[in-house]
Amino acid sequence: MVCGCQSPEHRFSRRRFLFNAAASSAFLGLARRGDADVTATGARMRNTARACIFVHLVGAPSQLDTFDPKDGPWNPADAGLQQYPGGLVLSQTMFPNLSKISRDLCVLRSVRSWEAVHERGQFYSQTTHPANPAFLAEVPNIGSVVAMEKGNTGRVPPFLALNSGGTVLQGAKFLGGRVEPFTAPSNAGGLTTLQHSGFSAQASQQRFNQRFNLLQDLDANLRSAPFDPEMGSHAAFYTAAQQLMYDASIAAVFQFTSDEDSRYGSTAFGRSCLVARNAIQAKNGTVFINLFTTGWDTHQSMYDRRYTPNMYQLNGDLDRGLGNLVADLKSSGDFDRTLIVVMGEFGRSAGELNPRGGRDHHRDCQSVLLMGGGVRGGKAIGATDAIGDQIADPGWSQNRVIVMEDIAATIYSALGIDWTKSIADTPSGRKFEYVPFATVGTYVPVEEVFE
Repeated sequence: MVCGCQSPEHRFSRRRFLFNAAASSAFLGLARRGDADVTATGARMRNTARACIFVHLVGAPSQLDTFDPKDGPWNPADAGLQQYPGGLVLSQTMFPNLSKISRDLCVLRSVRSWEAVHERGQFYSQTTHPANPAFLAEVPNIGSVVAMEKGNTGRVPPFLALNSGGTVLQGAKFLGGRVEPFTAPSNAGGLTTLQHSGFSAQASQQRFNQRFNLLQDLDANLRSAPFDPEMGSHAAFYTAAQQLMYDASIAAVFQFTSDEDSRYGSTAFGRSCLVARNAIQAKNGTVFINLFTTGWDTHQSMYDRRYTPNMYQLNGDLDRGLGNLVADLKSSGDFDRTLIVVMGEFGRSAGELNPRGGRDHHRDCQSVLLMGGGVRGGKAIGATDAIGDQIADPGWSQNRVIVMEDIAATIYSALGIDWTKSIADTPSGRKFEYVPFATVGTYVPVEEVFE
């Protein structure tokens, strides 16, 4: 597959694989904080999911044109809106696959974002914390927290990040390299760049091992006093990563057939869904997966098929990827233990389209889709007004809008992680809370998702 994109994922190399594998080395076992360093209030967790797939709709999708559509003159003539039991409304034109599994879908319609700027909103949705410049280098990704808590078994890295492209990916930060997100390309050939194009797979592995062993010999003195144990630990990371490079169980996660690629839409997002499926079905260590799909910043021409991207393309790619991912996870028996969360960083302006035929940034309401992992589907929680501009009914026990902190608490609860935990030992000396202010009950899981 030839691609003109210059994103890091399409410039993948053996060197990059080695670096990423070393940084996210689940295979060495995850460092856990000492009991004295971690405090919690002892919350009751749902523990309904083994893993989580978090789909970032980068650019902020319109709630009106995805999961909270309304009747109005702004809809295209072929919208095909259909209401389902539980209050769900979907466009059969945009979401033919998801419409068929409406009983599995739970849509949060009463979500409000703290931010209306892309970079700050994306940071918030990845970390559950505000983008405070004083702590940007310290706050970890939700996936890194999950990896630290649950990803201590298996050969595949516990935290995968797929199709991130140019999106700024928040890493593990003070939690350390062992729970960094592992980034890799998603293409039918798998991790083909681990092999030299001029040699067979066996010869390529032999050549690499020869060079790696030479490096080990050259670095031998550095692994003895006075540099040991720091250099020894560093070498151990890379030795483990080198072993991963030619592990068949790892390679299988990143491989799929051309027929599967076609079924999932032959798109970057569809291929990422395939890798996510493989990782979940492998049950070999992965517990959190970030999937990214870009293009949702639809300020103009959002229903003009001549313009790329447009809502037909964006929703169509999302529908094929997610619809087939759910179907395959159901077939393998993994759907009920895999929580899937789909959201952007904020919502978009409501009612009539703007003069350019699009929608602008709007933080007052957005929609979030949840499936699997203990989620009771076939319903919408909360409601917006007649034009989808403001939240009219929160629709849950707390009788207030839902925010990212509540969504994160819901994810942690489903995974059996106490969302009220905090870690005292941080570089800044400031306590890191899994979910800010959760210890005093300010933010809680949306229990209605599971009921």
